[in-house]
Amino acid sequence: MTNTSIHRALPRLVTVACALACLTGAQAEAASAERGASVARSQLSGTSGSKADATATLEQCLTALTQSERTATFVGEMVTVPGTARMEISIGLLERDTGATQYRSVSATGLGGWRASAQGVKNYTYIKQVTNLSAPAFYRGAVRFRWLNEKGRVIKAEELRTPRCEQPMPPSSTESTPTTTVPGTSTAGTASTQTD
Repeated sequence: MTNTSIHRALPRLVTVACALACLTGAQAEAASAERGASVARSQLSGTSGSKADATATLEQCLTALTQSERTATFVGEMVTVPGTARMEISIGLLERDTGATQYRSVSATGLGGWRASAQGVKNYTYIKQVTNLSAPAFYRGAVRFRWLNEKGRVIKAEELRTPRCEQPMPPSSTESTPTTTVPGTSTAGTASTQTD
C-alpha cells in the first residue's frame, strides 16, 4: 500500500518540482533583465559607476487653496567635462492634466531661457521657482544643459526631467473646475550659484 501511494504521488511531485524550477528560472531571467536595463539607463545618462555630469531635481512642491500660492521649485546642477570653458542651464515647465496621458510644454515669461555660468566655474547650479500653478495637474521641470568650449561651441548637451509636482484639486467649493491661467515665474525664487 505504501508503494502505491508513492507511485501516485510521484507524478505530482515531479510536476511541482518542474513548476518551481520554471518559476525560479523566470525570476532569475527577470532579475537579469532588470540589471541589464539598469546598466543601460546609467550608461545613457553617463553615470556608469561615477557621478553624473548633470542632475535635475524637484526642490519643493507647494500646494495651496489659492492658485497664486501654488509653486514648484526646480534645480539643475552640472559639473564640467573635459574641454569646458562655460556651462549653461535652461529650465522649462511641463504640465499634464489629471485626465491626460502626456505632458505638454508651458510657455510663459521667464521659462526656457539659458542661464550661463562665469568662465572657469567647475560646478554650476540654477534654481527656478514657478508660481501660479493650476489644479488639478502634474508639473515637471524640463532641464537642459550645455557645455561650451573656449570658442563658445557646444561640446556636450543633455536634457533631463525632474520628478513630478502634483497639484491636487483643492477641497474648496469655489474652485471646482481646473483653471487655465498661465503659470509664471517668481523672480525672488530664481537664483544661480557657481563654485570654482
